[in-house]
Amino acid sequence: MSGPRGVHAGAGPPGRSATVGPVSFKAACSDCRARFELDAGSLRLVIGGSRRTTFYSFTCPECGASVRKPAGERIVELLTGGGVSTLRSI
Repeated sequence: MSGPRGVHAGAGPPGRSATVGPVSFKAACSDCRARFELDAGSLRLVIGGSRRTTFYSFTCPECGASVRKPAGERIVELLTGGGVSTLRSI
């Protein structure tokens, strides 16, 4: 998984927040090896108490497999910043 694509910051005056367009994320299926882009609504992020329990998941649009991959700090930052629904587990 790599960073968000399609993120465009508006050229506004300094100190004002920029407008961001739709965000999509590159992903790949572990089962069929297909590569594709997913919008934030197609991904789920679970933040657990450890590295083993922090992951993101999605359903492969090509083969329908349920895919679950570990999410390090950078991935968590990208996904949450891109509007992915997040669940925090204990």
